[in-house]
Formats: sequence, C-alpha cells, structure tokens
Amino acid sequence: MPVSEKLIKRLKAAFHVVVASGAGISAASGVPTFRGKDGLWNKFKPQDLANMNAFLEDPALVWEWYRWRRNIIKNVKPNAGHYALVEMEQYFPEFSVITQNVDNLHQSAGTKNITELHGNIMRDKCINCTYECDETETNAAQFENNVPRCPQCGSLLRPGVVWFGEMLPQTAIARGQSLAAEAEIFFSIGTSSLVEPAASLPYIAKGNGALLVEINPEETPLSSIVDQRFASEADEILPKLAMLVRKVRKRIENH
Repeated sequence: MPVSEKLIKRLKAAFHVVVASGAGISAASGVPTFRGKDGLWNKFKPQDLANMNAFLEDPALVWEWYRWRRNIIKNVKPNAGHYALVEMEQYFPEFSVITQNVDNLHQSAGTKNITELHGNIMRDKCINCTYECDETETNAAQFENNVPRCPQCGSLLRPGVVWFGEMLPQTAIARGQSLAAEAEIFFSIGTSSLVEPAASLPYIAKGNGALLVEINPEETPLSSIVDQRFASEADEILPKLAMLVRKVRKRIENH
C-alpha cells in the first residue's frame, strides 16, 4: 500500500480529520446497497415504498418492508473498516464522520462524532410532532394495525430515514459543510460522489486546503482531483492506515 509522503506528513500534523462514508464501507459487512448490482434496487423498487404518499396510503406495507430491512441490518456487524475509523479517532483532537449510510454500523462500531445525512434506519420519528425514538422504544409504543403510534400526539410513527422527494435535514447538511471546511485531511470512503449535497463536501474541503483522499475500488468523478487514491475496499485499506497513524502519532489522552 504505497502512501505518499504528503499524506504521511499531514497525518503527523493534522488536528481535524473528516471522513465522508457511503455504502462501500458497509459492503464487507454484507449490507445490501441500493446501487450495487446485487443490491435492493434489483429486488424491489424502493421509490415505490420509501416515500410519504406510499406511507400514508398503506403504512402497514411500508412498515413491513422496513422491518424486513431492519432484520437484515441486525444480522450484520461492523467490519474492519468501521473499527479502523474508531481506532483512528483516538489519535486526532478532532475526528468527524459524515455518513450517507442509514445502517447504524458506525455507531455500533463505536465512532463518537457522526453526522447522518440520510437519517438512521434504527430510529423512528412522528410524522406530526418532533417526537423521535430508537427502535427499542418503538417496540413498546402503542400499535394500530401493526403500525406504531406516537406516544405524544397519537400520530403515525415512521422510520427515521430520508425518503424520496424529501429534503435532507438542514442541520445535518450545514454541519457536514462546516466540518468539510474545517478538515485538514478529508477521506471520501466508499461513496459514488454522485449524490448531492454529499458529493460537494470533498470539494469544499479541498477548496479550504484539505488533503483529499479517496478509498474506492471504482473510479468516481472525484478520482481525478484527489491527492491520494486507494483503489481498494475500505476494509482492506483502513486497518493499514490505522496502523500507520499509530506509528506516527500519540493517542489523545481524553479519548
């Protein structure tokens, strides 16, 4: 794994490292992806179920689909790539992960500072009020026709993910943009670099002086402008990078 001197130098000195992750980092865990050739796109039409109109028309059907998806997620574990990021987090004063994934694997691995652009499939929220909860709390909620109800206002609870036709949460977008602007090293890991607004974050980082690193076996629109590219899977490269970080830095005491 050839690592440029430029990247090693920046790893030694960086205060704030930012990681943007996509479906590729979860591939080794066996999480089906929407855009993979073996992914859910070919098994279902998510756009027919993952939208508010479909939910209001038949909430029980949508919930059945999401329970099926949750059961898949529950049977997979974080992989070496997720754990390598947790390890790297111990060596930088500021270490942030911005993820497009909804699979909860960064959280399960132990990453602390996570910004979720598309929500989290293990969380639910009310369609009417501000109530939010995790799945375990939903299991204790009041149900009607196999659909959970909000304990605060009685309205329908829905999965806490961004659906087709919905805006991404503005607070998450703003935080992601702010983190990208502050980054000294910005890793783009397992993402197609096609879906906005996440696709713009590496350009914000590079425009503000960050060293840009891509980890992806497939070339993307970002590949031509990065400072270092690793054309491999995340679970192969990240543990090696974590080992390098251990060699060139000291663990942060309060981590």
